[in-house]
Amino acid sequence: MTESGIATEDDEFRQRFLKDILAEVGTAIEEGADVRGFYHWTSIDNFEWAHGYRMKFGLFAVDRKTLERTPKPSSSLYARIAQANALPEAAD
Repeated sequence: MTESGIATEDDEFRQRFLKDILAEVGTAIEEGADVRGFYHWTSIDNFEWAHGYRMKFGLFAVDRKTLERTPKPSSSLYARIAQANALPEAAD
């Protein structure tokens, strides 16, 4: 699966989206879908032709002056999910 992400500056919303979409992927696998991978779109906030740099898709923010990359909390969540190969418990 490619290009699964959401354009938002609200990283808490991105985290909920990740949990929800990956739960749906898990359901699809349980129902027999041949899912071989999942790729978040995109790792960094990037340029979109129609919107410039306004859309915030990334798991890492980019300072456009210094090009420094800063991990968003959603990047840690995605890493924990990938490492565990499981969604976090409801308390997370």
